[in-house]
Amino acid sequence: MKTKDDEDLIPVEEQQEGGVSRRDFLKISSIAAAAPMVVGPTVVKVAGAEVPVYGPGAASITLNVNGKTLKTNVEPRVTLLDVLRDDFDLTGAKKVCDRGECGACTVLMDGKTVYACSMLAIDAQGHKIETVESLTAGGNLHPIQQAFVDHDAEQCGFCTPGFVVAAKALVDKYPNPTPEQITHELAGNFCRCGTYAGIRRAVGEGKEA
Repeated sequence: MKTKDDEDLIPVEEQQEGGVSRRDFLKISSIAAAAPMVVGPTVVKVAGAEVPVYGPGAASITLNVNGKTLKTNVEPRVTLLDVLRDDFDLTGAKKVCDRGECGACTVLMDGKTVYACSMLAIDAQGHKIETVESLTAGGNLHPIQQAFVDHDAEQCGFCTPGFVVAAKALVDKYPNPTPEQITHELAGNFCRCGTYAGIRRAVGEGKEA
């Protein structure tokens, strides 16, 4: 067993400038290696483009959601869905399957439908995000929302926000959609209650005037 006397026997030539021995230098180095520091994102080049690299700790991000600039701090692994619900209290998009299969978390990104559970919040920066909350203006329902009410196009309600957002994107793309277009464009949304007939009627009649 080594004692303090043994420590005192370290040859003078092992000491570095500043009075730090090689042994102490190795101790300091091992501590630094075990606790890396990350100061903001770094940038790497991928296929000729500069890509920011975040992590492993929380990073500050800025999102454009429903026409507002919102900021928060999140770990790079956090999804857009979790940030919308937990950080911004926008709970319209539902967390159901959480694996990009049911469509209950559908939001619009630059006018196109995306699954918020499959999009990292960091990757949503620089894009225009619209949730179901953005469709109600001045207390008035969007025509699609009103059509869902009029045609009993919902039951349990978990899938409804995602269907409404997807239907909004559909009528923006096809102002007078055919039954085939309705079926195709809403194929990414799943209703466990089976209210597809009501949903199709709502979409067919819920286009904006």
